Amino acid sequence: MAIPARPRLLAALAPTFLGCLLAQVALAAGIPAKAVNLTWKSTNFKTILEWEPKPINYFYTVQISSRSQDWKNKCFLTTDTECDLTDEITQDVHQAYEARVLSIPRSNSHGEEPLFTNAPKFIPYVDTKLGQPVIQHFEQDGTKLNVTVEDSYTLVRRNKNGTFLTLREIFGNDLIYTLAYRRDSSSGRKIAETNTNEFSVDVDKGSVYCFNVRAEILSTKNKQRSPDSITVCTDQPKGIARETLITVVAVVVLMVTIFLILLSICLCKRRKGRAGQKGKNAPLRLA
Repeated sequence: MAIPARPRLLAALAPTFLGCLLAQVALAAGIPAKAVNLTWKSTNFKTILEWEPKPINYFYTVQISSRSQDWKNKCFLTTDTECDLTDEITQDVHQAYEARVLSIPRSNSHGEEPLFTNAPKFIPYVDTKLGQPVIQHFEQDGTKLNVTVEDSYTLVRRNKNGTFLTLREIFGNDLIYTLAYRRDSSSGRKIAETNTNEFSVDVDKGSVYCFNVRAEILSTKNKQRSPDSITVCTDQPKGIARETLITVVAVVVLMVTIFLILLSICLCKRRKGRAGQKGKNAPLRLA
């Protein structure tokens, strides 16, 4: 005799339902789950390890190691699902690092080894992403467009307690900047590259040019490439940084506001003076 379709469907779903029920019971009892989806997020060597899920009644501890080091505990007994490992990976950006996330129960009376999940290997020099570059200075001098890119600082120190290094100091000539520029009325772009922070390209005298830059590390297998910088045009005040323009505009707005307030006060006082003068000159009424 054939089994009806509905009981057959219920029988097929029973193991899934039972698995979900057991998972909920395990969470309520504080039984740790293994971390999943371990992902490195790194820009200009600022490096964070992220994972899932959010713990319920248990903790995480992150461990990191390199070939020359034993496992070191970081973010000990945390309920977060991310851990900042910048201070570890910036000790040697050419080194390969291993990390793992341990799931720690609230109490472990039996001394059992905690569950853990390994993260992919991470080599900072190769795997960090480049941040958006900033155009520090530009000017159009006749038939030359001169552009300077800001030398961005990283969180890599010169020595243990020294100053921070720039991208140029770390990558040297491996760091290339690409300038994309065009006439404001044209859709065609021209490209220029440099392994310094300075551009000087030929343009048409008297024309307005718009341009942006991006950073690239072409020598590594990953070919790191930054987002494009903000596009600027030469009809803006020459060589004035965007932050300076914002400051100037803010000061002008403040001065205009103060002037209008003072003008309003003076006008109010003048009206009151005139009203008082009219009151004094009004004829007296006899009772």
